[in-house]
Amino acid sequence: MFDSGIGGLTVVAEIMRAMGGEDIVYLGDSARVPYGIKSPQTIQRFAVQDLKFLLSHRPKMVVVACNTASAAAIEILESSSPVVVVDVIRPGARAAVEAVSGPIGVLGTEATVASGAYQRAIEAASPGREVLAVACPLLVPIVEEGRDGDDPIVLHVLCDYLRELQRARPGAVILGCTHYPLLAGAIGKLLGPRVTLINSGSAAAREVADVLKKKGLANLRPQGGVLRCFTTDNPQRFARLAERFGGGRKPDGVDYVATDELEAHVPQK
Repeated sequence: MFDSGIGGLTVVAEIMRAMGGEDIVYLGDSARVPYGIKSPQTIQRFAVQDLKFLLSHRPKMVVVACNTASAAAIEILESSSPVVVVDVIRPGARAAVEAVSGPIGVLGTEATVASGAYQRAIEAASPGREVLAVACPLLVPIVEEGRDGDDPIVLHVLCDYLRELQRARPGAVILGCTHYPLLAGAIGKLLGPRVTLINSGSAAAREVADVLKKKGLANLRPQGGVLRCFTTDNPQRFARLAERFGGGRKPDGVDYVATDELEAHVPQK
């Protein structure tokens, strides 16, 4: 699994909750975070490098635990991988469509929203469905600072971002960034009880379980899976934040990998 930083550990938590026996190698490209404000071409280049690094560990599946990379690079990643690649956008979109019959809101990074990936995925699953996507660029750094939904600064930022969705009253809102589940309580309170929040990481975990089962690749151990993490910047900080993002699960190891090592896995043009 890979993400632009530490947020993808919220997806790891969902997968390990459903499939506790699976061994996971996780790459957090923290040195080049955030992906969400970079160009599609840069995101694609980084994502392919991340994929190639993970493939060196001979996985049975790769999970793109990053909405931004899923939005910008999923087709390239699928065509570059000898194993199945699961993203977070298509499962999240399908979960929202199945949950409600009315309009759907999407909260995401600038790159995810600008890509139109959620809009296309929802249209594919439910043609003609109204979609309102809102970019929330400040939420990732706020969450990584350790602030939670009770923090006045967080509430002020959320009130600003959610104003349009509060007026539109969608039936469901997709948390289209791996950091956002940590603010789900505050987001839910501001949007009200009639709005269903969709955690794209939870939806992706269900898809991972289904695919592994259908292919006969699922590890049948109920528990005991190993979580080995790699980060491109400051493994001490990564280890410190990992338990919070991972739902209380500490990594079994956090190792540093330099970005030039990631680049070495892909021939430079």
